[in-house]
Amino acid sequence: MPHRLAILDDYQDVARGFADWTSLEADGVTVTTYREPFTSQDALVSALADTTIVIAMRERTAFPREVFEKLPALQLLVTTGMANASIDVAAAAEHGVTVCGTPGSPAAAPELTWALLLAAARHLPAEENSLRAGTWQSTVGMELAGRTLGVVGLGKIGRRVAGYGQAFGMDVVAWSANLTAEAAAEAGVKLVSKEELFTVADVATLHLRLSERSENTVGEAELRLLGPDGILVNTARGPLVDQEALVKALNEGWIRGAALDVFDQEPLQAGHPLLAAPNTVLSPHLGYVTQESYRQFYGGALEDVTAWLAGSPVRTITA
Repeated sequence: MPHRLAILDDYQDVARGFADWTSLEADGVTVTTYREPFTSQDALVSALADTTIVIAMRERTAFPREVFEKLPALQLLVTTGMANASIDVAAAAEHGVTVCGTPGSPAAAPELTWALLLAAARHLPAEENSLRAGTWQSTVGMELAGRTLGVVGLGKIGRRVAGYGQAFGMDVVAWSANLTAEAAAEAGVKLVSKEELFTVADVATLHLRLSERSENTVGEAELRLLGPDGILVNTARGPLVDQEALVKALNEGWIRGAALDVFDQEPLQAGHPLLAAPNTVLSPHLGYVTQESYRQFYGGALEDVTAWLAGSPVRTITA
């Protein structure tokens, strides 16, 4: 049976420009791209009923066990990046589906984190809107030099962000459940408790993996500790933060502001309370959306498919 390949969630309609899919089409593989997110699991299953190969962009579309049960034709699932919490890898294996990953850019997410942080510290979105409306200077920003950056999660991304903070003359502290003083010292930062981090930080930035343990790492208690002059930055995953508590914190002035690239619902729906909350800088999950990252994602996905078709899968992901 000829293979049918689906590239999901190609929001910007750019997937075909970042890899040479014609090489597959020349071998009889039908390639279809989908720009819009699926509105339901039934819509996803209906669209992919005869699809044998799927390329998923990050965690935009979930593949739980029930999806694999309803897609008997599916044989290969490629996720961009080497981890995807939205894929039940064990269920995939049980249903004979190979799961592969791709390389990614180590700089994309840390750079966006710092862009959002700076924008929040200097009120750039509010000032731009004000300027376009005819008003000259309406807020007073804060400098980062001499302030304290609290990094929650000192992995690859967290370490880069810590380095940016140091370059800006900030004191950097860090916490995560398994972080050791030795690992923190290697990054040139100080290990503190979670409570101390949110107490001393002028800016708290989140870089944890989402899991049952890390969900709602930041709730009302942490936001109140961050205080009226503190900024929360989240470019990791929306559910790391209690969204209801965050909306309340912003509306009631518990914190200075929030810079967010991730949300509990994505894409963010019209009417979501964060869209109306004050003192926010919001971006639509752009942490990995760069030319360099997409070249690695889509180029790596093409390599995965080619290798799998040749009978020698690469970068396989197992439970």
